[in-house]
Amino acid sequence: MNVRRSAAALAAVAVIGTAAPAVAADSSPSPSPVLPSGLYGHTDPKYDGVWRQSLALLAQHTAGVRPAAKAVDWLAGQQCADGAFAAFRAEPARACDAKVMVDTNSTAAAVQALAALGGHDSATAKAVTWLKSVQNKDGGWGYTPGGPSDTNSTSVVAGALAATGLKPADVRKDGRPGGKSPYDALLKLALPCTGGDAGAGAFAYQPDKKGKLAANADATAAGVVGLLGQGLAAKPAPKAGAAAHCTDSGKATPERAAANGASYLAGAVAKNGYLTSVLPGSTDQPDYGNTADAVVALAAQGGAAQAQKPLKWLEKHSESWAKQSGPAAYAQLIFAANATGTDPRDFGGTDLVARLSATGPAPQSATSESAKAKAEDSAKDGSSGFHGWWFVAACLVAGIGIGFLFSGRKSRRQP
Repeated sequence: MNVRRSAAALAAVAVIGTAAPAVAADSSPSPSPVLPSGLYGHTDPKYDGVWRQSLALLAQHTAGVRPAAKAVDWLAGQQCADGAFAAFRAEPARACDAKVMVDTNSTAAAVQALAALGGHDSATAKAVTWLKSVQNKDGGWGYTPGGPSDTNSTSVVAGALAATGLKPADVRKDGRPGGKSPYDALLKLALPCTGGDAGAGAFAYQPDKKGKLAANADATAAGVVGLLGQGLAAKPAPKAGAAAHCTDSGKATPERAAANGASYLAGAVAKNGYLTSVLPGSTDQPDYGNTADAVVALAAQGGAAQAQKPLKWLEKHSESWAKQSGPAAYAQLIFAANATGTDPRDFGGTDLVARLSATGPAPQSATSESAKAKAEDSAKDGSSGFHGWWFVAACLVAGIGIGFLFSGRKSRRQP
């Protein structure tokens, strides 16, 4: 949905990167990439360019800011002829071939951003057609076309479908009446409430090799939002309700599974107000991005009041994380503010909108030029400087699927 997003596993590693193992013996610094002028962020976009650009543009739109035309054009120009997006294409003028690794997460995030901005109906229609063409028989999606379905990828695609006016429940493999929908896939990945499991009501990222489901907070936040038919910039529940509780009684429905997932998330943040990271070397450390995702999920399911504890924690503690992690992190916090009715221009004293805008080309309409200028110095330092391969290896060592690594709600095993 991500990711989940999300922190973004990129963001989580940026904060705890010194504890992550290196992959190559050569420790010499890599040359700084020449970044496109329309791109947000200052780090190598090889693994997350489209993702972070999509989140940045969507967050600006959510905050009432009109992004720079060249930033939107850059994102639209990343699309392949068949409608799919890869994480990043250094030479977008060249036609996509078999070597271009397109993925569902980048495609779905781009759809959500371009649909919100408007004027890109042809591009989003082609992207949705491609997404439908790679839907699995169980109704879900994996990170790569044909890969096993996972909660995070299925949820971010569901958000893309909803963003283009489709009902995810009606999108079935090959259009067959008896085919499976994204909701069918997500319900299969939900843990039951009974059995005394600490993960009661949660979602798994994927079943393990033996078919067992393990609770994953990141996947749970994504699954809740996906089953509610919402996307990355989810809105709060129209009617505030009592705190969700987990129950298996009655028919398994998307609404019931979303409530069960929210119940799990509420319990996970009840003690400290945040979710913890599971990346190597980060035991017991806060996971800022996943916590932001949990805020969105809790508010989308039960209203802003249900998300107040993790929201207040983020307002107090997330500034340094976002500064170091870059545009996707600022976007996730703006989504959390949006879902709870919080002012993103005064998020714990930080103007998230100005900080985000300062990581890329100046928007066509800025809320405050002085705030933007004030943010630029700190935003220039908003680069973690990590390099992709050791990050991917670290995640694989931790047993984390590549599927949602760069979706903001990356696929991490969350106890």
